[in-house]
Amino acid sequence: MLDKTGIAKRIAKEVKNGYYVNLGIGIPTLVANYVRNDIEVEFQSENGVLGMGPFPYEGEEDADIINAGKQTITTLPGASFFDSALSFSMIRGQHVDLTILGAMEVAENGDIANWKIPGRMVKGMGGAMDLVASAENIIVAMMHTNKRGESKLLKKCSLPLTGVGCVKKIVTNLAVLEVVETGFKLLERAPGVSIDDIKDATQGRLLIEGDIPEMDLN
Repeated sequence: MLDKTGIAKRIAKEVKNGYYVNLGIGIPTLVANYVRNDIEVEFQSENGVLGMGPFPYEGEEDADIINAGKQTITTLPGASFFDSALSFSMIRGQHVDLTILGAMEVAENGDIANWKIPGRMVKGMGGAMDLVASAENIIVAMMHTNKRGESKLLKKCSLPLTGVGCVKKIVTNLAVLEVVETGFKLLERAPGVSIDDIKDATQGRLLIEGDIPEMDLN
């Protein structure tokens, strides 16, 4: 199985030259550390940053330069800062090519729940609802099961929805899956993970066609 870093490394392979990419809180913020050096990418954060770089080295943090998750970040040459109104105009105007989000649950039809667990205090929904409503390409970074070992890839989400039918691809600690009309299509296995392991961890409909290769993380 992959750890959070492994998930981020695999998702980084989905980032293409010239993309504008929004990184959500959690595992997605790690993706900026693993994008290939030979491609140019603009990472956007909905708190008003365009041109985010990797996390700073210890001792080089600037508390005034943060991402939407309030983590200290670095910026690349040419980076810009702006208010939330402009940031969300960029998002709602569909100027972001790829959105990478975490999730609590994803349904087999592409529904996503990632902003609230009933009965627990939440500071706010953040920018997730705008992102999933506007983005053409959404990749979810998540663990395949919760701490109780229950699947997070479901027939139908049980938590309040963030977006409906919007997720295109999911990268978990076990697999890479594409959301198609008939369910979760298995594309790749994590190193050392069997198809049976993925079947056991997936509640929603899992589609397996032909030989399923292991992920290449290099």
